[in-house]
Amino acid sequence: MSTTHDTPTLESLADRISQLEAELEAERDAREELEERVADLETENQILRSRVDGLHTTTDKTEARLNELQARELEKGAHLRKEHVYPWTDDLDVATGRLETFEKDHGTFMRIPDADDTLNRGGATQLAEQDLLPIQQLARLDDDMLRGTVDNLPSRLAAKAWAERHEDTGLWQHGSGDVREYIDASDLRHWIRREESGISEAYAKKLVSRTIDALQEYTHHRLTVMKRRRRKDGLQYKERRIVLRSDVEVPGETTQRQQ
Repeated sequence: MSTTHDTPTLESLADRISQLEAELEAERDAREELEERVADLETENQILRSRVDGLHTTTDKTEARLNELQARELEKGAHLRKEHVYPWTDDLDVATGRLETFEKDHGTFMRIPDADDTLNRGGATQLAEQDLLPIQQLARLDDDMLRGTVDNLPSRLAAKAWAERHEDTGLWQHGSGDVREYIDASDLRHWIRREESGISEAYAKKLVSRTIDALQEYTHHRLTVMKRRRRKDGLQYKERRIVLRSDVEVPGETTQRQQ
């Protein structure tokens, strides 16, 4: 049995060489096109880089001018919206070296501390955070922020109780004469048990004392604790009453002595 091997002829080899040369030429043409495209892209990239560098330069100059204008306006007493100033406050060179954030009727603003806006833009000025009593600052926080700020229950209850002054929940009662508002200790105890589920009567009584202490501390003792006689089931006893007097000043609140 014999095996036959196909032997390439000179003609077939010549055809194969021609085919390879044609493929090589096509690849060279494609490479040249790619090289030309790369060169074009490099040129375009250089042009874009120049434009971007120019924009950066223009932006830096614009920001510098804006910072200078804002700093001068702030030093003149202007109130600027916080979103137009923050977070670039570190770039503002103001004489006082610092700015404060505060609230107005139309939003959050920044200013030189205690500066008055002669143009009265943005509505009436509300108190800045640092002008408020600690109890007022805490009362503004939601539950999660309050837990992250104070780590004990009586302080959180004090903040929530103070916030109840502006809610019609019945915790605070309107007084008369020398008394603007007040809370009786028994009402505070019932409120605590409603506010914190699962608290026993005995523990609620302890929390009343600690919450009263926190109220006095965080109001800088603007609240007075009095004892008044009460009668229940034929028995007479003394109960504490937390009092906000009519002549006591609370930041941001107008006081008027009742006649």
